[in-house]
Amino acid sequence: MQHLKDYIFAETENYRGWVAPEFHDLAMQFSRLQNARSQQGGAALAVYFQGQKVVDIYTGKKSPDEDWQADTLSVCYSTGKGVLATLAHILVSQGLVDYDTPIYIYWPEFAQNGKALMTLRHVLSHQSGLYDIRNIIADATEMADWSHMLDVLAQAKPRFDVASEAAYQPLTFGWLVGGILEKATGQKLAELMQQYLVESLALDGAYFGVPASELSRVARPFKTAVTSAQTDASSTNKQTAKVKNQAKSSKRPVSIFDKVIAWSGQNPQDFQDGMIPKGMKNFSFFSDTGLQAVIPAANGVFTAQSLARIYAMLAQGGSWQGQQLIQPEVFQQLSQVQYVQRDRVMPIPMHWRLGYHRVLSLGKRSHGFGHMGFNGSGAWCDPDRQLSFAYTHNFAAGSLIGDYRLWGLSQEAIRCADRQLQGRKGWF
Repeated sequence: MQHLKDYIFAETENYRGWVAPEFHDLAMQFSRLQNARSQQGGAALAVYFQGQKVVDIYTGKKSPDEDWQADTLSVCYSTGKGVLATLAHILVSQGLVDYDTPIYIYWPEFAQNGKALMTLRHVLSHQSGLYDIRNIIADATEMADWSHMLDVLAQAKPRFDVASEAAYQPLTFGWLVGGILEKATGQKLAELMQQYLVESLALDGAYFGVPASELSRVARPFKTAVTSAQTDASSTNKQTAKVKNQAKSSKRPVSIFDKVIAWSGQNPQDFQDGMIPKGMKNFSFFSDTGLQAVIPAANGVFTAQSLARIYAMLAQGGSWQGQQLIQPEVFQQLSQVQYVQRDRVMPIPMHWRLGYHRVLSLGKRSHGFGHMGFNGSGAWCDPDRQLSFAYTHNFAAGSLIGDYRLWGLSQEAIRCADRQLQGRKGWF
């Protein structure tokens, strides 16, 4: 109820930046959704339509003493998976790596424990069986050691036969894809990012491992008085606690949550094994160490503007300002749905492509794709509408399927585009 009141009575112009008149309704929606919590954190929204920037706005606080700025960077959790996948598709287009070549051809050590037939395609579509982080490292601090984690994944045994099932790879995805790209090209991931994405798209702020010189730009969550905004993550925390408690005691009474999970056929242990490394109390993605580590599945750091531009290129079929970064035949493959069933980890069907999932909104249908993060950040494209979208923030929210603000803003972005394309916004 409090969220509804906050929305109804919110200011509609509480943002800075620029917006095209045709997308002013989206900017107003952004203001409404952020206004009540604008002193507890900040957010940014960027949108491209038909190859042109139409929204580049931001609001709130980067820190207790600093306002959010146009170049503020934000930790985006799994939103970075879509960026890493995009880099992979560019390298496939360059002929430097192939979707269906066995990984061990590039990375000989990877053939261990039944992985000789595994390919980049299997990893990108979450059909590798290598989703388990909890049982392959002893402490979360190990995640900060890139070389060590590549060795760990090379030695790991999949939880199921490749392509026989699907399970979202919440943390392992980054080391797997990033490791394949490094082994195939002989270049470091940061070098590949710089050459093929940052320079090609003239991005200002896109990192897997933030340079020390850029740490001051990063917006981090900060402690405030308890507000309705800070309760956003409570349901997720309770769910995670239930999963942990179930693992600790088989004698605990069965809850409604447990019954629903059991009825659905999903095993809470898969969620825990994929999402929660042992010793997470010893590690923070927002510490300097966490920000500078290379953990591409979880600690990608971006501006909304950079994310929106990456997806603007995808919204135009892999082309950007005269450059064909992704070849048409590659684009056709990356955008094709690999399966529509729910996987072992995610609570709803995600319609996984090669590194992306479907666009989630509040009713509007889209054949587009992208990736959201655990904190409710997200970026996506809709090639049919030539529309791209990115939303970042630093609030302490968390959900496997995004924040309602992300869904609402995605809905309004599509509605604004449809008004230009079809003459009416519509709701569905």
